[in-house]
Amino acid sequence: MQMVRAKRRQVVIDINTQRDYFLAEGVVCIRNHRRVLAHIRRMMAWARTRGIPVISTCEVYPDFNGHNGEPHHCVDGTPGQMKIGYTLVGNRISFAADGNTDLPRDLLRRYQQVILHKRCTDPFDEPRIDRILSESHAAEFLLLGACAEGAVKAAALGLLQRDKKVTVIIDAVGYHDSHEAKMAFRKMEAKGAKLLETRRLAGISHLRTVGICDCETCQRLYQKATIGASDQD
Repeated sequence: MQMVRAKRRQVVIDINTQRDYFLAEGVVCIRNHRRVLAHIRRMMAWARTRGIPVISTCEVYPDFNGHNGEPHHCVDGTPGQMKIGYTLVGNRISFAADGNTDLPRDLLRRYQQVILHKRCTDPFDEPRIDRILSESHAAEFLLLGACAEGAVKAAALGLLQRDKKVTVIIDAVGYHDSHEAKMAFRKMEAKGAKLLETRRLAGISHLRTVGICDCETCQRLYQKATIGASDQD
């Protein structure tokens, strides 16, 4: 049985939108997190209001001496592993990274958001994620999240190998290394992915703050926005 019987127009693939990646105090915070978060917030609101299904992947690692010799991040049970609040949809279901491929029938008909944990960078290395992405039918898969040079690139290339139509929302994708990110975007485009900005799909947001980060830049912008709103009153 297919995960989705009727072919949907679009599905959002939300990759690693977690606190460790997107908040300034996160262990592996991306560059320009405020700008990227603003576009992610816009995209998620756009998907939510239109009832577009969202498949979210989240890294979850056990708490022991790092993984693959790297520093701890997205450790199970820590605040850094949690998703950013506005990347969550009310009607959702979550699955642990347990090596199984079991999934309920008509999953994306019953839930607007499916959250799948993974213990690796490439989503297709996790059996359950591989199954849902391979079996889901959509006219277009819209990718956002982190990181461009890692999980987002792996997801895009994996979908393209499975003959899926892929669009990468480039200003809603974070990165650590700008050079590597540019190379990743070029590779995705060369393999057949479409690169698009948020405004071309979801319009322009008038929000000036991301409403979650406590870093100096975000707080300064938040205060300016609050003062501006008070002056207008």
